[in-house]
Amino acid sequence: MIDAMLLALKRARFAVLSVGLTYLLAVIAGMVMVHSGNQYSLRFRDRLVGQATHGNIIQALGRGSRTKAALLDFGGNLLLGAVPQTVSGLAIIPPYGFAMVRGWVGGIVSVDENHHSRLADPHERTYYLIALILQLIPYSLTGGAGVHLGLAWFREWQRSGRARQWRLPMPRSALADALWIYALAVPLFLGASLFEFLAR
Repeated sequence: MIDAMLLALKRARFAVLSVGLTYLLAVIAGMVMVHSGNQYSLRFRDRLVGQATHGNIIQALGRGSRTKAALLDFGGNLLLGAVPQTVSGLAIIPPYGFAMVRGWVGGIVSVDENHHSRLADPHERTYYLIALILQLIPYSLTGGAGVHLGLAWFREWQRSGRARQWRLPMPRSALADALWIYALAVPLFLGASLFEFLAR
């Protein structure tokens, strides 16, 4: 099992690393924007956090159900975040768009509701950075799995010479790689959500 997972990661490494780099650059861009006082990013941050206060996760937190909030977050990240990003990878480019937006959002929440840096306080900085890294690793894996699938499908499409036939079967090796990557990413998503809601 471990060998199969490592082999899948090795074959998909370019896609995974390129998606991960996109996340990193977008996070840095978001941080720079809010820390430099960019009004658009600060208003977007406030609006985003304000909308989140009406969600099921915040309601669960309000009732003291931290574990339920973590599980809801896990389900949302996996089913509403990771899976669509992976599926969109069949077109190769979209996962990078997901990464730019999600990474930027991760960067702009590096300031609090008063627009003070969360990086200034050692405890808050540690919590924020660990939670961010734990979320972005599985997102990079699942986004990269999608890009890997898309590239493999495109190569098979070119190799077959059936350029007008879009019903080309998905290459089984790339599909197996994606499933093995998900076998790693799913518990990482769960661990990230548990840390985010139980570590404070």
